[in-house]
Amino acid sequence: MKNTLILILLLIGAMTLQAQTEDGLIRKTINNYIEGTSYNKIEQIEKAFYPEADLFLDNKEKTLWVVPIAEYASWFKKNEEGKHNGRVGNIISIDQYQNIATAKAQILIPGKNLSYIDLFLLKKIEGEWKIISKTASSETSNKKGNRILFITSNTTYYGNSKIGTGNSYSEIVNAYDAFDKAGYTVDFTSPDGGAIPLAYINTANEQQKMYLYNSDFMYNLENTLKPEHVQTELYSAVYYVGGGSAMYGVPENKAIQKIAMEVYEKNKGVISSVCHGTAGIVNLKTKDGKYLVDGKKVNGYPDAYENPEADYFKEFPFLIQKTIEERGGKFNYSERNTPHVEVDDRLITGQNHLSSEPVALKVIEYLEKAKE
Repeated sequence: MKNTLILILLLIGAMTLQAQTEDGLIRKTINNYIEGTSYNKIEQIEKAFYPEADLFLDNKEKTLWVVPIAEYASWFKKNEEGKHNGRVGNIISIDQYQNIATAKAQILIPGKNLSYIDLFLLKKIEGEWKIISKTASSETSNKKGNRILFITSNTTYYGNSKIGTGNSYSEIVNAYDAFDKAGYTVDFTSPDGGAIPLAYINTANEQQKMYLYNSDFMYNLENTLKPEHVQTELYSAVYYVGGGSAMYGVPENKAIQKIAMEVYEKNKGVISSVCHGTAGIVNLKTKDGKYLVDGKKVNGYPDAYENPEADYFKEFPFLIQKTIEERGGKFNYSERNTPHVEVDDRLITGQNHLSSEPVALKVIEYLEKAKE
């Protein structure tokens, strides 16, 4: 019985790894299309497609305009190869089954306030994934290609216990919605990448319900980026999500610390957090070796509002408020169940789930002013 269980677990692990590998190969193909069309690289465009692929588009004269890939690729010859032409691409979702797959990408053209959604049909041919057809549709958009990185945790239990926990779904949704409406693209990362646990889901809340049944949004939560796959130069801000999971895996992760501080110091971006997500910033250090929180006003879930007798609390690796104060931060907070946000230049932190949207709005306010 034991050997059978081990075999089943090994098979499940192998299948998961295979799915992740195929997902990565499909991404590579679509990224060839995105990069090729953004930088006028004809060979890279052609590499993404099956030679006899067709694109099903439309124009003013035709509601269905069939364009062979060779003709489509030739459109980019008029521009200088390697020079960015203004297109900004982003993979939204991938659905793969054996040797076939579908995928969706968003292509932004900020100069024209346009957003295209590309739908792809792919097939694995002689060991390589190829786009065998593509269609697209467009609409006006306020998105400019600016990106925010949400930092989440893979931890399912409090410490070594069997007490379940997760990333606060409301804190994800509230902030995501604010960033999305303001024209920002949001990506997700976690220490291990892949699917993350969720907590505090309330389907009576219309906004939460809407995102829960949004397959593209949920795809992002199922396929968070590994830290090594994050291109830090793309991001204007990071946002540490709260929930009990935030106490584990993230604060001590060196790769995530490096990402956050590169966004903060190299990109002159914003570091933000909410509730227990503030645990993620306690170990951050600037280039001169000082703690990021030293001398700054900080907010998060207060130690005083934890239940010291609760089993979950006994599993905490450290206390957020105590640690921040020991490292020179000034921790401010308000009454329970009230929103509270602290802004100290490019460090923006909030107290609880009610503060997640206000934190996002303060980040947006800072970033928009910085553009002026």
